[in-house]
Amino acid sequence: MPDTLVQSTALKGGEFLIKEDTIENTFIPEEINEEQQMVRDMVRDFLNNEIIPSLERLEVQEEGLAASLLEKMAELGLLGTHMPEAYGGMAMDTNTNTLICDVFGPAGAFTVSYAAHTGIGMLPILYFGTEEQKEKYLPRLIGGELKAAYCLTEPSSGSDALAAKTRADLSEDGKNYIINGQKMWISNAGFADIFIVFAQIDGDKFTGFIVEKNSKGLTLGAEEKKLGIKGSSTRQVFFENVEVPADNVLGEIGKGHLIAFNALNVGRFKLCALCLGGAKKSISTAVQYANERIQFKQPIANFGAIQYKLAEQTIRIFAAESALYRVSNMMQQKNKSLIANGATFAEAKLKAAEEYAIECALLKVAGSEALDYVIDETLQIHGGMGYSEEGTAARAFRDARINRIYEGTNEINRLLSIDMLLRRAMKGALDIVSPAWEVQKELASMPSFEQAEGRYGAEYKAVKDFKKAVLMVAGAAAKMQMDGLINLKEEQEIIMNVSDMLLDTLLAESMLLRVNKLSTMDTAVNQEAYDAMLKTFITDATARVNKNATDALVSFAEGDLLRTMLMGLKRFTKYTPTNVKKARRLIAKALIEKNEYCF
Repeated sequence: MPDTLVQSTALKGGEFLIKEDTIENTFIPEEINEEQQMVRDMVRDFLNNEIIPSLERLEVQEEGLAASLLEKMAELGLLGTHMPEAYGGMAMDTNTNTLICDVFGPAGAFTVSYAAHTGIGMLPILYFGTEEQKEKYLPRLIGGELKAAYCLTEPSSGSDALAAKTRADLSEDGKNYIINGQKMWISNAGFADIFIVFAQIDGDKFTGFIVEKNSKGLTLGAEEKKLGIKGSSTRQVFFENVEVPADNVLGEIGKGHLIAFNALNVGRFKLCALCLGGAKKSISTAVQYANERIQFKQPIANFGAIQYKLAEQTIRIFAAESALYRVSNMMQQKNKSLIANGATFAEAKLKAAEEYAIECALLKVAGSEALDYVIDETLQIHGGMGYSEEGTAARAFRDARINRIYEGTNEINRLLSIDMLLRRAMKGALDIVSPAWEVQKELASMPSFEQAEGRYGAEYKAVKDFKKAVLMVAGAAAKMQMDGLINLKEEQEIIMNVSDMLLDTLLAESMLLRVNKLSTMDTAVNQEAYDAMLKTFITDATARVNKNATDALVSFAEGDLLRTMLMGLKRFTKYTPTNVKKARRLIAKALIEKNEYCF
């Protein structure tokens, strides 16, 4: 079979679809250095000593508790690990910041307070603030003196953020903007000191502002009664003739969408890390209960149905985690390259996150949906006790559900991933046309059988074929649109199919690179279990890719064209299935023996 994928050393955003990566370019969590281990231990100690004991008090929203915990984090420097030293930050690299979020994942609803403050609350100022704005606000945000919130969503504008109706009109003397409107679902609103607010100047210029809490006319609604994340503050924010100094305009007038969207790129990435950290803790909870719960005179951990759940939880987390740290390293290398070429700290951070916006959108979906599966099955393993508020399973179940909604719903992120991919192709920033054309030519030929070689030869071939399947379906759909036969804006089901294929491809390749790299390291804990996870994931992913591709193809193609592509799809989904029952039991055995998540 001809190799239609170009070899690569350093991948740009979205290039994982058309280029092959190497283990040398891949960072995995098993290779964190000594300094990163120290940071991990510090965060873990803070989590165990300060956050976990406070979860019940946070749940009832004890006044001042969340703010005081943020201040304690500031004392350790943990609110500024991603900020430049010039403003009091620690300027840690991307991989270390990813690790911090990962370890902090079990913090429950407090992760919302932390992420809203350090992410969408601070990053807009770092990315788009004037030097005066940065000097005024960033040191106090990093030091915990000020807490931040982000005001984007309105009753009539959620996913369609640019439809916001909040207005900002310049005063007659030109010194202030007068803001009128309403924001809702605002995290940290109950204790925030500054708000990043988006409003329409003159009704049609979407613009960002920095608004201080003590501004006259700014009022808060009552705390929302939410399904989960009860330990976080969520309120409406009302603006009635609020005067904001013209100097507090954030970025360019009419360019607020750049602030909103670029802040969300990092927000989606960090959300994935927080979700996975929480999920690993949930797996440990499930394993420990399964080992303790006796039914039919033996621990329920002995039963195949339970072992399936434990293993599948682990596979999904391991796959998403592999992609998380791989993309983290991509952003870190891009950041270093930009700084070496003269970019400022803020410019490098902004452009590196923007470069991998496709991957960030996919990771948000992967992390939140893996967490949902994990906490659901942890509750199921607990049986009736899982439904009781006496344990932690019920609260985790309630808290996790929001992750598929905020930072852009998972549906929006799926659509965005393909939209961004096609836009980059149309602009010439990403050449998917040539590889897609090569796949089309391959469909018309009868290639000789390609023998998979090496320890992971079959898995490398499977990943390569996944990419060909994505290119085939996406290319054919794009051609149909160019010919005026379909309008992809009205065919969201097709886009969702392709997005899920793209996500499976990213996860499968990332997992393969990680497992292969582990096989070369002396520190590998259980290579047999790693191999079992990889082969089980690719077995299942092969079926999903086939199903998603088939559903997409039959929705827009017919006749000889459909038959040709379905034959090609059959060729691209030929991975030999592994014995998934045996593989999952092997994975579960490792967990049960360690009595915790151990990968």
